[in-house]
Amino acid sequence: MKLWEKNVRRVVPYTPGEQPNQPDMIKLNTNENPYPPAPGVQNILRNMNADKMRLYPDPTAADLVGAVADFYHLQKEQVFVGVGSDDVLAMCFMTFFNSERPILFPDITYSFYDVWAQLLRIPYERPALTENFSIRKEDYYKENGGVIFPNPNAPTGVDMELEEIEDIIRHNQDVVVIVDEAYVDFGAQTALPLIEKYDNLLVVQTFSKSRSMAGMRIGYAMGNPALIRYLNDVKYSFNSYTMNRTAILTGVAAIQDKEYFEDTVRKIVETREWTKRELKKLGFSFRDSKSNFIFASHESVLAEELFMALRKEHIYVRYFSAERIKNYLRITIGTQEEMEAFIGFLQKYLDVRIH
Repeated sequence: MKLWEKNVRRVVPYTPGEQPNQPDMIKLNTNENPYPPAPGVQNILRNMNADKMRLYPDPTAADLVGAVADFYHLQKEQVFVGVGSDDVLAMCFMTFFNSERPILFPDITYSFYDVWAQLLRIPYERPALTENFSIRKEDYYKENGGVIFPNPNAPTGVDMELEEIEDIIRHNQDVVVIVDEAYVDFGAQTALPLIEKYDNLLVVQTFSKSRSMAGMRIGYAMGNPALIRYLNDVKYSFNSYTMNRTAILTGVAAIQDKEYFEDTVRKIVETREWTKRELKKLGFSFRDSKSNFIFASHESVLAEELFMALRKEHIYVRYFSAERIKNYLRITIGTQEEMEAFIGFLQKYLDVRIH
């Protein structure tokens, strides 16, 4: 090893979902929205003034902050925005998880959490989910340096009732509690009403899933003004211009079109419920999902085999090799037509494979 390598900050990086580029593919592996963004987003892009690109964007992203605040009936001082919820969450880790006590998050959850903890030298513990992939709230009563968990959880899709979420917050009022709600719009209960009651709660959401804006990278956090001020202090110390001009303008257009947002979510939920019924007929089992994906295991065929068979047909789902979940597939909900093609392939494959 060279001398300079001894001082390198090393970490095992997060592994994002595969991004294939096949013309005939069905892409159900990265929880993207199968529908385009709101029409207003397309109008913004068509009418962009390229000359404006020579100017720095507004570092406060005031228009976007204001649009998010208006949508949720909050004050601007209660909203923080960043480059996708990953950026927002990374800022939260840097800002709030700064003690010698371990932070707590589930053993099966969004796999970026332990990457950030390792990168930033934050001690952490991962209480195990129950056998049916539920969070056991009592595991979060112990002394800690902060708590973070998704609702619904990823990759399981299992959600928590608001009363259970509040119970965890109530037992952790001396640290910051972050509820990561990337998938909440698809049927789970948001913890947002609790930010008025608990000054240590941050709720983080994203434009990537329910608002069809994964490619634009817009995320946001909501909480009491003191938390937001601390986040902005770190943000401006790290990078003053995190939100680009295009993201700000299109983000405003996306969140202002409530009717389109609700219609898109409704279509995905309807297709999800149809897919659940069809998967059960084929011998799959899964916890009820309140997200835009299903985390499923087949009764007689291994998940890795199904993953490879689907991949050969250019149907992409997500497979995880971790011990407790290595026999599950995470299946993003696409359009109704895509899910019918997906189910059709499984019907043929399993019929030959089993019979």
